[in-house]
Amino acid sequence: MYSGKRSEINKIWPSDPTIEGAGVHLKRAFGFHEIPLLDPFLLLDDFRSQNPQEYKAGFPWHPHRGIETVTYILEGDVEHGDSLGNQGNISSGDVQWMTAGSGIIHQEMPKGNYKGEMLGFQLWTNLPAKAKMTPPRYQEIKRNSIPLISRQDGVKIKIIAGSVDEVQGPAKGIMINPEFLDVEIPAGKSFIHNVNPKHTVLAYVIDGAAYFDAKHNPFSHDAIGKNYFDMIPPCECKNGTLVLYARGGDHIEVTTDKYSVRFLLISGQPLNEPIAWYGPIVMNTKEELEVAFAEYKNGTFIHYQ
Repeated sequence: MYSGKRSEINKIWPSDPTIEGAGVHLKRAFGFHEIPLLDPFLLLDDFRSQNPQEYKAGFPWHPHRGIETVTYILEGDVEHGDSLGNQGNISSGDVQWMTAGSGIIHQEMPKGNYKGEMLGFQLWTNLPAKAKMTPPRYQEIKRNSIPLISRQDGVKIKIIAGSVDEVQGPAKGIMINPEFLDVEIPAGKSFIHNVNPKHTVLAYVIDGAAYFDAKHNPFSHDAIGKNYFDMIPPCECKNGTLVLYARGGDHIEVTTDKYSVRFLLISGQPLNEPIAWYGPIVMNTKEELEVAFAEYKNGTFIHYQ
């Protein structure tokens, strides 16, 4: 089943602390400075905190155009509303896949759970030029609609998008043909998974540690340390580590040793198109960016009601 070419790691790096929105403390796994390395993915933020002071200011009203935002909540609630009159909560275990398309103005306000915990992630995916001005839409995916596969070896896989063992995830009709999995591997076990050799494939560790390189060789790929005097290249990838695979392989292999691991496995078809990006708007040219911000300023940003 896995006699083809195994995917090798291209590069790994740690997420960086930053502050976004009205003062939300988070870790950024990748963003503007990594494009187009992760095409079609633009940004991945990790907003996990047990201190409400670090997230309650939230992300007040702001526009998006030309992208999709994928919000995955593990613990807590995020209240959202938009310029089309939509309102609701993204609760523990839920996913919101929002296609901003031609433009939407919305807000996202984290509330945390009864313990004050707020655990979640937001991924930005790019839209192809032909779809950047499509009508906005939502896919509100509740936790009980996300399939969970439990294998005999203890590996657990939540399928948000894509398919595993012929089980299909609920996110549908997305142009980059994505896969979005939440994978847990017990200590001392392995996980082998087919991937599309032409797709961008990445993993983001959210708990524990694992080897994403079957050779266990920290010098077989590029790695970014925490500082310039770091003398221990990372081999076992721990919480907050981003793993980017090189294209060309048809499967990945992840193994654990003393610790279990949990990670997000994300893949999608590269667009190979120019990117013009400023703030929450991502287009293909500077002229399109100029139009978007002019429309936002003069009140004509929303094209569909």
